[in-house]
Amino acid sequence: MDLLDSWTARQERVVRIGAAEAVFASLRGAIEAGEIPVGTRLDSEATLARQFGVSRTMVREALRSCTALGLTATHTGKGTFVIADKVAQDLKLGKYSASALVEARPHVEVPAAGLAAERRTSEDLEALREILREMDEAESLQQWVQLNTEFHVTIARASGNGVFESFLSDICEAMANQSNTLNLVADRRKDSGAEHARIFDAIERGSAEDASQAMTSHLHGVECALGTVIPRGNAAATHHPNTIKP
Repeated sequence: MDLLDSWTARQERVVRIGAAEAVFASLRGAIEAGEIPVGTRLDSEATLARQFGVSRTMVREALRSCTALGLTATHTGKGTFVIADKVAQDLKLGKYSASALVEARPHVEVPAAGLAAERRTSEDLEALREILREMDEAESLQQWVQLNTEFHVTIARASGNGVFESFLSDICEAMANQSNTLNLVADRRKDSGAEHARIFDAIERGSAEDASQAMTSHLHGVECALGTVIPRGNAAATHHPNTIKP
């Protein structure tokens, strides 16, 4: 039995609720403690799913966040390997990094929310209301993350500005990866739900000022959550001149 087999054999099966969070915490803890050394190839998703007693989707979410933190890397046809035992200086979210999102999103999503309050249609309001309802009832993190991204894209669409909508569509994947990781490390679903409700309320009332402020507060909350995930002193966790201020 090698080191990885020894470690996985000691893991307990986890329950359905919080499964992805539990798998992620277990993998991250073992990697950072050196129980799964740098250079180790992890078992396949199917094998890990059997070992933890969860679905492959839960394992995939956990592995995606390990990669976002810079702890692992997946090579097509070869598998997922441990490449570091410390969290990277920035989240790796695919096409864009967390620091890039923190810098760019306020310049688009804040004015988009203001315009949405002025231009939204009854169909836009119904779509946003339905998304919030589904987010409140979502049982899995994967479903919640997808709806979260849809909420932001719908606001950009409601702004009536095609540039804003195109931008949000372009960063969808990075936003989803970031949201997945943040909620596995520091669950923001409850706080995000309250922030989303305030954004929707302002848009529904037609208050551009309140909608812009509510979006600013929400993005600031995301930035603060990132600061708890990424080591202090890097670009994503500290205030850049162009990032949100409290």
